[in-house]
Amino acid sequence: QVQLMESGGGSVQAGGSLRLSCSASGYTYSNVCMAWFRQAPGKEREGVAGIDSNGYTRYADSVKGRFTISQDNAKNTQYLQMNSLKPEDSDMYYCAATPGNRCPLIATVFSEWGQGTLVTVSS
Repeated sequence: QVQLMESGGGSVQAGGSLRLSCSASGYTYSNVCMAWFRQAPGKEREGVAGIDSNGYTRYADSVKGRFTISQDNAKNTQYLQMNSLKPEDSDMYYCAATPGNRCPLIATVFSEWGQGTLVTVSS
């Protein structure tokens, strides 16, 4: 059974940084897309950044140049480094995974989800 566990959320002032981590267990696929999504109450889940087993990355326009996704395959962990945070980045952030390569940042594409970690950015 696949399990995704996020950590690293918290509160920070605008302009600050946070690093989210997502550890994965139980995955047997050789090609996997992993991604971060975020969602505010009453809004759709938005793709933030994704990475596949070959290291191919993609980002939402709103975070390009500020967020960096990376992975440590030996630890089965992916990271989202978030710099220059803005109040509008405040959301619940979810780690997601699905078999494949170059997966689009669309929530319905991803089959496995973590429980989420809250990020709050104050002005």
